[in-house]
Amino acid sequence: MTVKLVIALIYLGVVFYLGYVGWKHTREAADYMLAGRRMNPFIMAMSYGATFISTSAIVGFGGVASLFGFPLLWLTFANIFVGIFIAMVFFGRRTRRMGVALDSHTFPELLGRRFKSRFIQGFAGLVIFLFIPVYAAAVLIGISRMIEVSLGIPYAAALIGFTLILAVYVVTGGMKAVMYTDAFQGGIMVVMMLILVAHTYSLLGGVIPAHQALTDMASLLPEKLRAGGLEGWTQGTRFGTPLWLTIYTTIVFGVGVGVLAQPQLAVRYMTVSSDRQLNRAVLYGGVFILLMTGVAFVVGALSNVIFHQTTGKLAIAVAGGNVDVVIPTYIETIMPAWFSTLFLMAMLAAAMSTLSSQYHAGGTSLGRDLLEKGLGLGKQESIKGTQWGVVVTIAMGLVWALFLPESVIAKATAFFFGLCAATFLPVYFLGLYWKRMSRAAAVASMLGGFGFSMFWLLFVHEAEAKAIGLCQILFGKATLVADATKGSWVFLLQWLDPNIVALPFSLLLAVAVALVTRHDAEHAEYCWRNY
Repeated sequence: MTVKLVIALIYLGVVFYLGYVGWKHTREAADYMLAGRRMNPFIMAMSYGATFISTSAIVGFGGVASLFGFPLLWLTFANIFVGIFIAMVFFGRRTRRMGVALDSHTFPELLGRRFKSRFIQGFAGLVIFLFIPVYAAAVLIGISRMIEVSLGIPYAAALIGFTLILAVYVVTGGMKAVMYTDAFQGGIMVVMMLILVAHTYSLLGGVIPAHQALTDMASLLPEKLRAGGLEGWTQGTRFGTPLWLTIYTTIVFGVGVGVLAQPQLAVRYMTVSSDRQLNRAVLYGGVFILLMTGVAFVVGALSNVIFHQTTGKLAIAVAGGNVDVVIPTYIETIMPAWFSTLFLMAMLAAAMSTLSSQYHAGGTSLGRDLLEKGLGLGKQESIKGTQWGVVVTIAMGLVWALFLPESVIAKATAFFFGLCAATFLPVYFLGLYWKRMSRAAAVASMLGGFGFSMFWLLFVHEAEAKAIGLCQILFGKATLVADATKGSWVFLLQWLDPNIVALPFSLLLAVAVALVTRHDAEHAEYCWRNY
């Protein structure tokens, strides 16, 4: 325990030093929000990857992989192909160029200035500010569970203590501090994940014996998972079953596509000075994501084999039914003692890198986008307003983390990714590529996508509708389709992710309204002047 605390203090000392360096070089709004637009491509890529992949992916989705197995590796593919390649090549270049042309400092400001609309900037800022704390809470829960298991610190104390530590350098240092620490933390994460996957396979005699052992355990699959459509951890799920819909529409599609409209990631495209640097970042980012999610999902699934060999139980049983505890328990009970100490540092790195960016995005959305620009309140171009926004976002994230139920990390992450996709992605994509896209179309798409997504979450999608209970209060049933014929396509809508219906609806609304409304051709040319 003493060794762990000493290493933790050394690690935090390095983080605070990097935060101090960021603070020393932060003098104006562009420095605080965009790191002065002069960030090194390696640091940008590591920051992007470390922000993208956090304890929600490693602890949360790693735990989910112990339930659903290797089908989650499709999310790794989506993360690399969509979240890195498509994001940086097709979104990153135009975002950077248009961001420079419009002097945009935040993602909502880019949308607002593209369509000359204070409402768009303010509404985008409001959505991000209100809901990014839910995603932040998922990450905070992940690291707090890790601290609870590893150091024996009570969960609530871990939540509050870690939040206070993180708040110090995020509030003061701005984007430069965030990105410097992200790069350092990303390096730690890479080394730890390599050791984790190598040791796991060595315990099982290699890759092929390990996978064969997991395949042979299909008969031990819990009846609830089998009834939901899962045939085995390597065999996958039956098409059209509830678990098939959950894995492929919510986890793979919802998170894999939703990454394109993540405000805390999109803003990083605007921190580098050229397209060439973005191109270089693709390789760094792709390898990083492969090591993070690929390892977490493989180890999560294989933990069933090792736990069954050592305890006679499956991973979820060893974790007491809480998937968020599977990976921390595996690290503490299966991996060497020295590794658990270093892995805790990696998880601290993963959580701090993502949380710092989430808090930063929430703070700028409240301070700059909603209050200063959307509502015209406060001193323009002020760092102070954004810093207060960060403080409020941190507090909201802590409250959510204290009251959200168990096994919620993956659900909360998928919720935020899906909501961002339905609300922002069509407007963001068409705003970058279609000059005909009008302000009215952007407003209609954002409001329509947000409204449809929230309706589906509250009244149709079983995971959220049942937990929130509004549908039960108003209509006397968990979801609007709960009493449909069991097994029918209407009944199965309860497991269909909102993004599958809300995103196409938002896109069609944007195109339809754009075709029948006027657009500002002169302003569009101004936005395109760097293309």
